[in-house]
This record gives sequence, structure tokens and C-alpha cells, in this order.
Amino acid sequence: MSDTLVVNEIYLSLQGESTFAGLPCVFIRLTACDLRCSYCDTAYAFTEGKKKSLEEICTEVRQLAAPFRPPLNPQPLGAAKRSGDGSTLNSVPLVELTGGEPLLQKNSLPLMKLLCDDGFTVLLETSGAHDISPVDPRVRRIMDLKCPGSGEAERNRWANLKLLKATDEIKFVIRTVEDYEWARRQIPEHRLNLVCPLLFSWVHPLAPEQQNKSLKKVPAGQTAVSRRELAERIIADALPVRFQVQLHKIIWPPKQRGV
Repeated sequence: MSDTLVVNEIYLSLQGESTFAGLPCVFIRLTACDLRCSYCDTAYAFTEGKKKSLEEICTEVRQLAAPFRPPLNPQPLGAAKRSGDGSTLNSVPLVELTGGEPLLQKNSLPLMKLLCDDGFTVLLETSGAHDISPVDPRVRRIMDLKCPGSGEAERNRWANLKLLKATDEIKFVIRTVEDYEWARRQIPEHRLNLVCPLLFSWVHPLAPEQQNKSLKKVPAGQTAVSRRELAERIIADALPVRFQVQLHKIIWPPKQRGV
């Protein structure tokens, strides 16, 4: 098997989502996705990309991470303090594989292992439509459960729930009242609050140029929810979840790439 991946972009920014929000992070955005969620803001990653070897990718990540390991306070790669589950502690920048859908490319698996071996805290953003069991156990898996408003709820791979650990996270991307009510019901039904952190992520409206024609339509009859309304519903219903907005879309223009 060729040791390459098709990569859309690699860049250093701040993590905009999850329990790691606000921390420096190197993003590796891989090309291709087999879902077409109604709110997708990275449709450019469906097809755009360049083939790179795993070593090329690791080298680029190390170069971007180098300023965080200055000579006066060295932290050699591979020498980071480790927690009980083998993941690294207090290690920045983080490294996140995102997409697209990273698990569509099988060489994402050895890449994540290499990055973990290098001492990075590695995050994986995945749609929840693919088997997460082959992923290195040191990786923090941030897995979607697709709500009805995505147009892709039937693609949820429910068998993944039993594979999740306390270091993983479940993300519900919520754009409608119906999404919220659906997500709220999943928590007690699957006892998700006992599994790992839960994220309720508000959908930032797409700019006209982001509205790819291949995206699914929001099912008829659904009612949009504002970020304030979502926050207030979480409080009123006393849900054990973390409300989040995409931090990078507050700092930079929502349609800007590489942030």
C-alpha cells in the first residue's frame, strides 16, 4: 500500500471547537467526504487536494510545531509527559485530522500513529459514519452524531457508541429546533453523559459562496434556532452538555480558509 494521503491543506491556527477550543493546533485537512451535510462549510475539501507522503506530512507538522519547542525550554518530540491512557499532557500545538472525512483514506490510521509516537496530542474529527475502532487508542476521537437537519442522520453508525472512551467527545451540530429536540433525546436513551463530553455546536450560516450545490437540503418544516435560543434551551433543560460556537469564525471572517 502506498504511504500517501491526498491532503487539502495543512496549517497552524487555534482550535475553534471541542473541549480543546482556544489551544494552538496544527490542522491536517484531508480530501474527500462521502456525506453532504446541509451546513458543510468545507465543501472545497470534497475534491481539492494534493498527494503527499506520510513523511512529508509529518515533516510539515514538525516545522509548524517547532516554535512551540524553543531551545531555552526544550521538549523533544516523543518526550512529552504521558497520561495513563498513553496520550500526551500539556502538549501544544495539538494536531487534528479533519476533512472531508479522514477515515475514508486508510493511511490516516498510520499517520495518526506516527504523530502520537512523535509526542503530539492528536485529535480526529470524524462524521460518525465510519468504524472508529482501528484508530490508535491514544487519539482523541471527536465524533459527530448527525442530527436530522444535516440531511445525513441515517448515516450515523450507532455501533461506534460502544467504542467511545472518556477521552473522546460526541458532537451534535444543531441548526434547527428539531435538531435540538432530537439531540436532547439521544442523551438519556444512550446514556451519553456517562460516556464522554457532549458538544452542542450551533451552525453558523454559510456565506453564499460556501453553499455548494451538492449539499443536502434541510428537511421541510424545520425551524431554525439562533445561538442564543440554543444556549437558553440548554440551560432551561439542564442538559449535561457543552455549548459551543466555532471560535475561528468569530476571530476571522467565516469564509476564510487556513484558520
